[in-house]
Amino acid sequence: MTTKRYAALLRGVNVGGGKKLPMAELRELLAELGHSDVRTLLASGNAVLTTDSAAGEDALAHDLEAAVEKRFGFSVACLVRDHAYLRAVVDACPFPAAELEGRQLHANFSSAPLDAERFAGIDPAAHLPEEFRLGDRVLYLYAPDGLGRSKLAEALAKPALNKGLTVTSRNWNTVVKLVELTA
Repeated sequence: MTTKRYAALLRGVNVGGGKKLPMAELRELLAELGHSDVRTLLASGNAVLTTDSAAGEDALAHDLEAAVEKRFGFSVACLVRDHAYLRAVVDACPFPAAELEGRQLHANFSSAPLDAERFAGIDPAAHLPEEFRLGDRVLYLYAPDGLGRSKLAEALAKPALNKGLTVTSRNWNTVVKLVELTA
């Protein structure tokens, strides 16, 4: 059997006072699901695991979502991505990541491919110096003053733009660390 290393990205846990999910309990839950070498990163819903399951990313995410709801009583959207994908996201970054602070660059991971048509209503010039670019199931966001002050991030988060998708954002430092941890 072949083992594979993945990152599980849980959306919206331990932020804003809702959906409290202690990382020790998340690690325990992932181990109970049959995964090994489970680690968490920060308290914001990032876990890394090894599995010999033949299930793909979507099935692993679904299993984790169901287990979280059963154990904690609330639903959480989850994306699961393997090391090769995360490495490719870093390698394809259209912004000079090495020259930026981690809080200035974000990867908004999506459950499905993103096309420019979805974002046609956003006027890029109106948000400068903030910018975004699309990649493989990821939107790269450059927000020089950070996400909390970003008008572009606010525009990109509108429900109409994300209809039918699970989207979760990570700052660049977290993305790079997830690449390291899944290697």
